[in-house]
Amino acid sequence: MDQIASDLADFLVTRFATIPATHRLIVGIAGVPASGKSTLAQMLVDHTNALLSGTPDEGAAILVGLDGWHLTRAQLDQFPDAKLAHDRRGAHWTFDGQSYVEFVRELRVPLNTLAAAAGGQEAVIYAPSFSHELKDPAPRAVAIHPKHRIVIIEGLYTFLGIEPWVEAAQLLDERWWVGISEEEAKERLVKRHVISGVAKDLEEAVWRATENDAPNGRFIKENMLQPTRIISSVEDPVLKSPGLSCPTSLPQHLS
Repeated sequence: MDQIASDLADFLVTRFATIPATHRLIVGIAGVPASGKSTLAQMLVDHTNALLSGTPDEGAAILVGLDGWHLTRAQLDQFPDAKLAHDRRGAHWTFDGQSYVEFVRELRVPLNTLAAAAGGQEAVIYAPSFSHELKDPAPRAVAIHPKHRIVIIEGLYTFLGIEPWVEAAQLLDERWWVGISEEEAKERLVKRHVISGVAKDLEEAVWRATENDAPNGRFIKENMLQPTRIISSVEDPVLKSPGLSCPTSLPQHLS
């Protein structure tokens, strides 16, 4: 995956050189759960900033995760079927899609226009992130400064083609899809859920992968805007970490 990220960073830097100094280059990276999109996105930011090191655009790339737009657990409690909302957390309707659209819309405003509106102050755009300790979003956790003219947004629904998401999808300069088979994604997810403690046992991990993650993945593939690039996922970096103990295969009755 590292070589893929390096090649993509070369492409981004070349394209970045062609855009006006008042504009941003915005890339959305999507894929089904466990496709490796988060790791690819971070590698891409790191490689891009390395290429720009020592130039006037040093540090121009920044990463934003869509998970910050999760609805809070308190908000899920207000759904007519709160249990279903919590069980399906991660489905597109458990996110604040409209706020995400407004964020991308603001990124598209020319920097000189933002500066004028800020009245001499630095025009900073804020994005939320997701706190795994709190299991809820952390507001205004990521600051996008004027120098951040390459914004990488990764997440399941970055270029979903339905309302309200579709406006944000259309505003992206690049829509990159990380491809993986449903079978491989399920195997990765089951192992991740067990390792991370998200599931109490293997059977619950299989249930989560089958009843929540897989339907979300199918929904995305059926409803996303056409990607501008498709990237093949090569390995699961989470499971490559040394010292991890995880099931190597699924029991026959759970597969």
